[in-house]
This record gives sequence, C-alpha cells and structure tokens, in this order.
Amino acid sequence: MARRIAGIVDDKQGEEIVALDVRELVDYTDYLVIATARNERQAKAIHDEVHLRLKRDLGLLPARTEGDREARWVLVDYLDCVLHVFVPEMRDRYRLERLWGETGRLELAPEGEARE
Repeated sequence: MARRIAGIVDDKQGEEIVALDVRELVDYTDYLVIATARNERQAKAIHDEVHLRLKRDLGLLPARTEGDREARWVLVDYLDCVLHVFVPEMRDRYRLERLWGETGRLELAPEGEARE
C-alpha cells in the first residue's frame, strides 16, 4: 500500500517522497508516506489523485482526511498507511522524518515505484 501511494504521488510530480516503516513504533498505522508539493494547488491535486485511484482500483476510502481545504499539510489516513503531503515551508517546519528518527524506510525506485 505504501509503495502504491508513493507511486501515485510520484505520478503527480510530488517531490522528496519517503516511506517510513513505523510498525515497531506505533499501533495506529504501519507506514507513513511523506511528500512535498510545490504549492497548495499541487498538494490538493496529489490528494485528489490518491483518493480517486485507491477508490477506483481497490475500493478504498480513507478513514480520515485533514487539511485538504488549505492544502498546506494534507493528511490522508488509510489505516495501514498514512499519507502526509506538505508544501515546502510546512515540511521544513515539522520535519516528520526527524521525529521518527531511526525507523526503517521502504526502498522506492527513482520514480516512486517499488524496486523489484
């Protein structure tokens, strides 16, 4: 799921895509996908595309979505995977990767797809 979401984010030109394995640290999700959008419009487009494709392809709807109106920090919770899309200044401010420190990262291909 995390790799699929990361691939969709990449398709919409999301940047600095990171997928963190947090299974050993929290009980509310398995993975966090963190990405940067150049601006609020792109953040909204990324949110919309992830929502559309996961609903269409897998029949999945998020359990919760936050920030999609302002689109400076959009959180989309699919239970097993939580997507965070930030505009650059918000990603710099919150630095979620640092918060999770030594957690494992999923390998993503340069295009955001899973490596074989």
